[in-house]
Amino acid sequence: MPDTYREPMNDSSSINAPSADVTQLLGASASRPGWLRRNAKWVIIAVVVAGGALMLRPRGPVAPVFTFDEVTQGGLTVTVTATGNLQPRNQVEVGPEISGQIDGVLVDFNDRVTRDQTLASMDTDNLQAKVLQARASVASAKAKLEEARATATEARTKAARVRDLFGRGNASKQEFDAAEAAENRSRASVASAEAQIAVSEANLAADETNLSKAAIKSPIDGIVLSRKVEPGQVVAATFQTPVLFTLAEDLTKMQLEIDIDEADIGQVRDGQGAMFTVDAFPDRQFPATITQVRFAPKAAEGVVTYQALLTVDNSDLSLRPGMTATTVITTATRADAILIPNAALRFVPAGMGQVVAGERAAGPPGNPPGLFRLFAPPIPKAELSTAAAPKAGGIQRVWLLDGERPIPLDIKIGLTDGQLTEVIEGALRPGQQLIVGQQAQRP
Repeated sequence: MPDTYREPMNDSSSINAPSADVTQLLGASASRPGWLRRNAKWVIIAVVVAGGALMLRPRGPVAPVFTFDEVTQGGLTVTVTATGNLQPRNQVEVGPEISGQIDGVLVDFNDRVTRDQTLASMDTDNLQAKVLQARASVASAKAKLEEARATATEARTKAARVRDLFGRGNASKQEFDAAEAAENRSRASVASAEAQIAVSEANLAADETNLSKAAIKSPIDGIVLSRKVEPGQVVAATFQTPVLFTLAEDLTKMQLEIDIDEADIGQVRDGQGAMFTVDAFPDRQFPATITQVRFAPKAAEGVVTYQALLTVDNSDLSLRPGMTATTVITTATRADAILIPNAALRFVPAGMGQVVAGERAAGPPGNPPGLFRLFAPPIPKAELSTAAAPKAGGIQRVWLLDGERPIPLDIKIGLTDGQLTEVIEGALRPGQQLIVGQQAQRP
């Protein structure tokens, strides 16, 4: 007959009986039965924890796994990126110099205009009346001058006769002095009349100038970008001239104004070439040339930039004023250079310079290897340098793999485009593998 199943008896003595391994682990104190009965629960927990620790103990040391990138040879282009807006090379705001009512507007948006062409005209009734009044004042001043000259001639003749009589003793001293004073007054009246003519003529010229300014004319050859006036509108040119028209001189030759970050301004110079794109034509690149890098700083929200001006050929008139442009300026090029990835310059093996690979996993002397691996912190990944970006001409260190151990190599670097860096001096050749990353894995 097969064995029948019997439910085991709940024998507390069998549960509390310590095994040889547990007795050895707990020491001599565990051999006393009374002690075991009181601490049976804690003995079971200790056995479970010890068994889990043994199961979780790694079977071998931590083995680092490296990632690599290749040394290449080729061309390198260093660029600076900036944003800005397109503007006409010469943009003029036109407004009236006198106050009055707009009588007519002769141009509209996008109209081409020539120099001295009338854009708008103002009502001239009051201006013409002032001109007529000024001309009458000039005529009156000239008549007074003739009167003053006649008076001066009469006074001069009388004074000559009195001087002759006074010389012969036939005129008193009083008569002589009166004749001299009258002659002097007559000369002053002539001078005053002449000055009044000059004032009247100046007023006439001012009124005629105001009359001519009733016709608002274009100061340049160009195109009308904006018009802000309608016929019948009254404008007042008192403290500030109102802007009625905005003109662009020549949209076939435009200007790109960009703001360059202070960290990049040292690489930008006059005459450098650039390419830019606008949102209206995302698949098209437009060429430009730097004509001026200004010294005046611009600060906004703690960011300092410097403005640069670039000339743009817009013969097809596809570009429009105000467009936002993303510009890439070519600051330097290398036709044939040894190039390494920038990640290789930032890489530092974990723990290098403190402990060699594998020593960290073993732990300090005198500790059990298995327990140390269980409770020790994990081996860190590759350490990345937090220093500033490498500068051209500086000495940097890269790492190669010799068997299973990374070895350092010092090199002198040159230009960089942010992804690749030129090697000026160093025992590197195209095709070599540089360490760029490290991971810690268990076998």
